[in-house]
Amino acid sequence: MNQKIVVLILIICISSLSGCGARATGGALMGAAGGAIIGAIAGDAGMGAAIGAGVGAGSGYLSEQQERSEAAAYQQGYQRGMQQPPPPRY
Repeated sequence: MNQKIVVLILIICISSLSGCGARATGGALMGAAGGAIIGAIAGDAGMGAAIGAGVGAGSGYLSEQQERSEAAAYQQGYQRGMQQPPPPRY
């Protein structure tokens, strides 16, 4: 019964990530799968899946934020470069 509750909470948490980016959702799914496998070996697959989903979602979110930051910095540099006049031709 306890594992069913943990799995239900896990499903609700993962489905709530649908508004987040693909990396956070994918990280949560991969973390849940890995956590379930490790948890099954340790004796509690549901708890392992829940912990794995949390860690995976967190790392996926951070990875996605880093990617967005890099893309914004690239666009900012590109726009600055386009505003400058071209170098003189000799």
